[in-house]
Amino acid sequence: MGSKKRKRERATTHPRNKYSDNPPDFSLLASKYSTFAPYVFYSGDGRPRIDWTDFNATRELTRVLLHHDHGLNWWIPDGQLCPTVPNRSNYIHWIEDLLSSDIIPKVQADRNTAKGFDIGTGTNCIYPLLGASLLGWKFVGSDFTDVALEWAEKNVKSNPHISELIEVRRVKMENPASSSEELNDEPGKYGQCTDADFNNGKAVVIGPSPPAHLQMPSGIGKGYGGPPILVGVVKDGEKFDFCMCNPPFFETIEEAGLNPKTSCGGTVQEMVCPGGESAFITRIIEDSVQLRQSFRWYTSMVGRKANLKVLISKLWEVGATIVKTTEFVQGQTCRWGLAWSFLPASKKIVPSHVAEKNNMSFMLEGLQRHQSAFDVLQSVESYFCNIGASSKLDSASFKVDVTLSAEQCNTILKTQTQIGTDQDILISANCPSDQLNDMHLCVSVFQQIPGTLLVKGLLLQKEIPVPGVFSVIFQQLQEDLKSKFSKGIR
Repeated sequence: MGSKKRKRERATTHPRNKYSDNPPDFSLLASKYSTFAPYVFYSGDGRPRIDWTDFNATRELTRVLLHHDHGLNWWIPDGQLCPTVPNRSNYIHWIEDLLSSDIIPKVQADRNTAKGFDIGTGTNCIYPLLGASLLGWKFVGSDFTDVALEWAEKNVKSNPHISELIEVRRVKMENPASSSEELNDEPGKYGQCTDADFNNGKAVVIGPSPPAHLQMPSGIGKGYGGPPILVGVVKDGEKFDFCMCNPPFFETIEEAGLNPKTSCGGTVQEMVCPGGESAFITRIIEDSVQLRQSFRWYTSMVGRKANLKVLISKLWEVGATIVKTTEFVQGQTCRWGLAWSFLPASKKIVPSHVAEKNNMSFMLEGLQRHQSAFDVLQSVESYFCNIGASSKLDSASFKVDVTLSAEQCNTILKTQTQIGTDQDILISANCPSDQLNDMHLCVSVFQQIPGTLLVKGLLLQKEIPVPGVFSVIFQQLQEDLKSKFSKGIR
């Protein structure tokens, strides 16, 4: 089990991530940083470890990693959200891939320097700091609480070699009488801090926590009602290459504390909003419709895979031209990345290796005694008939010949919501029909062993209509057949 987990981490950690093949060496860090050493202990197998449920340990690890590996001075006060450096680096490198790809025109907002917008930068200001130090990017980091703005500014100014690249911007509340303003009206009132010693990792927290009546209430099923996100914060005429966001993942603070295995801190304002991450990211999508080409790429991290399908469907509805997803895995933490654009695609958005596939196959297991190969063939024919394709079942040769029109292919591409890594098929939602030709394919079924069939698909033309269309269709057929015949088989 252990070897399988390690293998999966290497596969899904970005290859340019500093920690992809070299995870943090706690023993080495403890020898170099006396403030980190007390948090390191050795397990029965002799491996150095830290207590991930100890906020002070995770915060000190982040501090020493940023200093040791990135040359950054950094600190946050008690209780604030503490980011994990490897996971946040994955996000930065994924955006780097988006910017360097030729999917959309490579016209950068600020000459030859990429310019990003970090939604809710927080006290940690982690994305601007990493983006500026690793890649020389310029950033605007936004937030609305005094403690976030104060400490983000401190973290920027404590790194003068990159401070000119980062602007910390206050989000002005839409409703001056709102309780959120009450959080901001007195510096130091709720969780503010005195001066910090960045070299020794010490800060003094003063003031009580926000009272219960100021905490954001649960809003299950409700839309977003918090501070402005992009519209009202981005200035007129401003252009950015991308925005990024670590959204509030939860609907209640109780839900946010359900994982007993880690302690990364986090305030109500950082982790909770009515409707959770789905409502928050939906507001980003709504803002992006208004701002459209003010950003080359809009992106957000997503904490729940189940939300991706809904969000992707929303993006198709509002006219996004391109949608991409990826998976971020670091240790036991799994997150997903969602990116979209309103710029016209400059090329077909499918990896080249997908374009070479003109035949695919999969094993259909778990058939019951009363289910035969002919039953599967009939389901194949029915599947294609249901999407409007022309299909003909040949019972003598156990195959189904299928013809899909250009319009049907385009419809399938628009509704494609395959979720996974960047190796998956990722296609423009608005691929013009005149770029698509009718597609002819054949699906055959072969008996293997009792209860198991081999299903093969063959594209019956040399020129592929659009690279990846055949793969998308065949993968959807596979899901349909497995849902009918392989129940209980994973």
